[in-house]
Amino acid sequence: MKPTDPDLQALFERGLAVRKRVLGDDYVNESLRATDDFTRPLQEYLTAHAWGASWARGTLELKTRSMLNLAMLTALNRPAELKLHLRGALRTGVTKDEIREIFLHAGVYCGAPAALESFRIAREVFEEAASSTEPSRPRG
Repeated sequence: MKPTDPDLQALFERGLAVRKRVLGDDYVNESLRATDDFTRPLQEYLTAHAWGASWARGTLELKTRSMLNLAMLTALNRPAELKLHLRGALRTGVTKDEIREIFLHAGVYCGAPAALESFRIAREVFEEAASSTEPSRPRG
């Protein structure tokens, strides 16, 4: 996929590399393949701006960014994105113990229902990861 806006090309390429490193080639390739004329601009925008301009910044490690995302997605009650970013967090080296602490801490500020839902989703992801053959850590 190449962005329809040529000004986004460099950010898109950088974002695509980071996105694949965090979420895995298979997931990203399928997401891009599944786009249509309606959704393509959103995929281009997110890949360029969220992944190419934010995630690719060097100050915070990918692991730290993953941990931040888990807390924010818990606070925002975004279970589908939380599940996706839990998989990414495991790939960037976030441990189960660290994930537990993130959700316990979020529970203090976001409430017990948010923490309970995040723990439930994490357990699903851990079970999936235990039976998966896909690498759980990024390459390189």
